[in-house]
Amino acid sequence: MRQVGIEVPKVDVLEKALGEAKFGADLPSKDPLYLKVLRSPRPHAKIVSIEMDEALKVPGVERVFTAKDIPGKNLVGTITKDQPILASDRVRFIGDPVALVAAKTEEAAEEAAGKLMVVYEDLPSVHHPEEALQPHAPMIHDRGNLLLEFHVIKGDVRRGFKEAEVMIEETYTTTWIDHAYLEPDAGISYLDDEQRITVVCPTQNVHYDQKEVASVLSLPLDRVRIIQCSTGGGFGGRLDITIQCLMALAVFHLRKPVRIVYSREEVFQTTSKRHPLKIRYKSGAKKDGTLTAIEVDILGDTGAYASYGGTVAIRSAVHASGPYQVPNVNVRSRMAYTNNSWSGAMRGFGVPQMAFAHESQMDLIAEALKMDPIELRLKNCLRLGSETATSQTLMASVGIGETLRKVKEWKDRLVVSKKDSEKPFIKKGIGVGSMWYGIGNTGIPNPSTAQMEISPDGEVRLFTGVADIGQGSDTVLLQMASEAIGVSFGAIRFIRADTAVTTDAGATSASRQTYISGNAILNAIKNLKQMAIKEASQLLSINEKDLFFEDGKVKSRTCLTTSIPVKEIAKRCGKILRGEGYFDPETTRLDPETGQGAPYATYAFATHLAEVEVDTETGKVKVNRMIAIHDVGKAIHPKNVIGQIMGGVAMGTGFALMEEFIPNRTTSFVNYLIPTSKDAPEITPIIVEDKEPTGPFGAKGVGEPALIPSAPAILNAIADAIGQRIYHLPANLERVLEAVRRKQSITNDQ
Repeated sequence: MRQVGIEVPKVDVLEKALGEAKFGADLPSKDPLYLKVLRSPRPHAKIVSIEMDEALKVPGVERVFTAKDIPGKNLVGTITKDQPILASDRVRFIGDPVALVAAKTEEAAEEAAGKLMVVYEDLPSVHHPEEALQPHAPMIHDRGNLLLEFHVIKGDVRRGFKEAEVMIEETYTTTWIDHAYLEPDAGISYLDDEQRITVVCPTQNVHYDQKEVASVLSLPLDRVRIIQCSTGGGFGGRLDITIQCLMALAVFHLRKPVRIVYSREEVFQTTSKRHPLKIRYKSGAKKDGTLTAIEVDILGDTGAYASYGGTVAIRSAVHASGPYQVPNVNVRSRMAYTNNSWSGAMRGFGVPQMAFAHESQMDLIAEALKMDPIELRLKNCLRLGSETATSQTLMASVGIGETLRKVKEWKDRLVVSKKDSEKPFIKKGIGVGSMWYGIGNTGIPNPSTAQMEISPDGEVRLFTGVADIGQGSDTVLLQMASEAIGVSFGAIRFIRADTAVTTDAGATSASRQTYISGNAILNAIKNLKQMAIKEASQLLSINEKDLFFEDGKVKSRTCLTTSIPVKEIAKRCGKILRGEGYFDPETTRLDPETGQGAPYATYAFATHLAEVEVDTETGKVKVNRMIAIHDVGKAIHPKNVIGQIMGGVAMGTGFALMEEFIPNRTTSFVNYLIPTSKDAPEITPIIVEDKEPTGPFGAKGVGEPALIPSAPAILNAIADAIGQRIYHLPANLERVLEAVRRKQSITNDQ
């Protein structure tokens, strides 16, 4: 029964098309209390006192909560526990939560929040990571302002630069980026039939949320239940705790259902952002284009709290070399605390920023050597048997070369004149950008679990903790399960992302769910098949060794006409046939001094080609075309892969040209620009399937890779068009015009 590699309808398509999907703000709740958060207007200050008498007089107000009402640990964080649910002694950025109001109406809650009086004592603040790391900078956390420093050291960079005949050294900077999911953070919380505190919300990891809520409330895990509702996008922004603990705290004390819906301004002010990075990058190469060395210094701003800052620092260092063989590598990556908005996980975990840098470097090297940029990449790209910057030898599924060859075929066919005779102010250009991306968490265990079962009444059930945030994992995981067990796609009941009935599958992040949870499901089915064969052996009086499982049936090896459907086995033996599955990719921890090791079991690869036109009078850049070629291992659902690629190109276009969050100034989509349909280029997605032997049916992942090469390709195309390079993202109107004037000035001087 073939289900993998075909385009079945996505399982949630109908309810979403009909508007029936229940997102956080749509969830039904009987007579809920409404919650409103009072937030700090100061970037760094001590909390002297909170006066709530006037707030409590507002009709309909039930209670005001402060940090004193938290029964457990008032700190959360994915790795470093440093972020309070409600600030206790001081605030660290504008937007830090200070108090929570519960009232019978949203209006009453908002009015009461406005009447809370907080006395602050201002503290010195710091807003630049360079300043934060100075010896006498204001201390944001007691442990200091350096969250993490990480190195990747391989070979001898001094020797490598001595061997180089051309060296390129530049500095690249990126800014904060908001996830810009259209659904604000919203949800409900209540006591379920078993009196468990239940939180229903958009999230990327129900089991992480459960642990944090239980810790904050000082409750056993089994007294907290998290259910993922339909989630209107995540992109990493639903990995951290936002509304979960606030709702649970109110229910814990009041024993009544509650609801919270953030305003758009609140989402911009208080949720995580993509980390701004400053990247100093030095590359060396021989005259024939062979890379000899790179030296990279990365400095990031994690804002007031750690979140995924350490992860971004490590992953950006590991990926600093790009998908290329570099014998001599020295990378230093640091992440600093500041009093800015906090930064967290966002699609790519630092790799989009690094790809902008390393792909600009590759084009600059090609320019210096008068070499074709694609040929330079082909000469240096990773291949079977290559050693990465962390000294990991790649033994399979290295499709970067194939993506480059296919892009070269497209480029050779394109005829793009840089000038338009009718519009001489329009300049056109072509650029390429490549990337690699490690699937899963970096050098640490990141397992998944799953269960597959068949009941005596014939119902087939798949259980997984995976959160589908629109990327289509529900459909893809069902496809794999359907083909593996031999039961039709529509006949499997899918239960997922509810901590009361599913086990931990890890986060929907790092492009890991197809690969890791897909394998966990296949292992669950493998164990179910073994159980079915054992039961069939009793029913058929045939030795287990003479039986095998195929197409949903247990069959005899010796008598081809003897078989029994697996549903019939469950019915006749009168018990549930159940298989437990587990998978954790084989990785090694990275050496803390040198960063050497095997941080990922497999990598995705891609190359994009962008065709742009630049209006040199206005600075407007239009991306006319994007050829997007991705090695995904195996496309389980080809149309879904294409959808991911097209969405990634659109998001990458925003990253390249327009998206820029400015702390304390960006408040809405009026002053935060995201691409519209008119900004989207003509996209040609091309799938390369260099199968991963350890992947389910050969699959790897595409969620984050879909985004990463777009901005590098666009920026290289802009440089090709106007003859000047932009080193700070986004390449907005002002920066493009500045580059155009710089080019004109150079031309005039000559």
